Amino acid sequence: MHPAFSVLFFTTLSGAGYGLLALVAVASLSSRAPATPLLALLVLALLLVTTGLLSSLGHLGKPGRAWRAFSQWRSSWLSREGVMAVVTFAPALWLGWQLLDGTIHPALDPASGPVATHSPIAAVLAVVAAIATVACTAMIYASLRTIPAWCQSLVLPGYLLFSLLTGATLLASGLALAGALAGFATPLAVLLALAAAATALLKWRYWWAIDRQRMPATRGSAVGLPGREVGVFERPHTEDNYLTREMGFVVARKHARKLRMIALVLFGAVPLLAAVLVLALPAAAALAMPLAAAASLCGALVERWLFFAEAKHVVTLYY
Repeated sequence: MHPAFSVLFFTTLSGAGYGLLALVAVASLSSRAPATPLLALLVLALLLVTTGLLSSLGHLGKPGRAWRAFSQWRSSWLSREGVMAVVTFAPALWLGWQLLDGTIHPALDPASGPVATHSPIAAVLAVVAAIATVACTAMIYASLRTIPAWCQSLVLPGYLLFSLLTGATLLASGLALAGALAGFATPLAVLLALAAAATALLKWRYWWAIDRQRMPATRGSAVGLPGREVGVFERPHTEDNYLTREMGFVVARKHARKLRMIALVLFGAVPLLAAVLVLALPAAAALAMPLAAAASLCGALVERWLFFAEAKHVVTLYY
């Protein structure tokens, strides 16, 4: 399929934002959670989410009618995603208010300064809502039986892992740059290493699966002649149309291999090495973690481009 950059930025930025939001909420539950850096990271998470959601409107023919998507939540994953995206702002803003209150009326910690002290309800709700929103985004694609590369069990965990990975790198880099990583360096580095390794293994397994996957129909069955060999001797149209532009995109296999390796290095190898470096040399966190964040976001963007470019819609059998 044709990779629309508006959708690429939407899935990449919003996924990172929701992952960061969930991890900020988890970190805020710690008795030594630094309120000021977490509040800044929460604002960053909401900015990423909002930017991603707004960018998704660029792929709509009539963006002004986007509000109508909210009405189909009973049957449409797209509508459920929109509803959850709006709902998530409520616990996120509640958590932000509590973190802001912690900076105004801080409970001081000798090691990290002001710490967050609040009820865990907002944090728990923010985590659940963020995960649910990312899951709805993944199911938009995983529910499409007409695109075999998407309609499989690895798509949902893949979206969740990328959200966790990019969110973890953003959280670690933000805390490192703020000088508030003390007490979080080891658990965050371990989480980052595990997320990077798991994401790389899952994507390798996904690519292995789609390379060996066959279309659920043939050209013969598509035109009503199942079991017969059907050849195309004339195009069924005189000029390009929406289907050929959006569904008929093809990426060369050799280019796909190169892009896969680039993506694996960016979102897998670089964050993993950065996490190992921080475990061995905590003082390097201020340099290693921002590098891991930038690499993971770029790698996620390349992976998302491949996710769309390598997908084949069964409608292409007609062409």
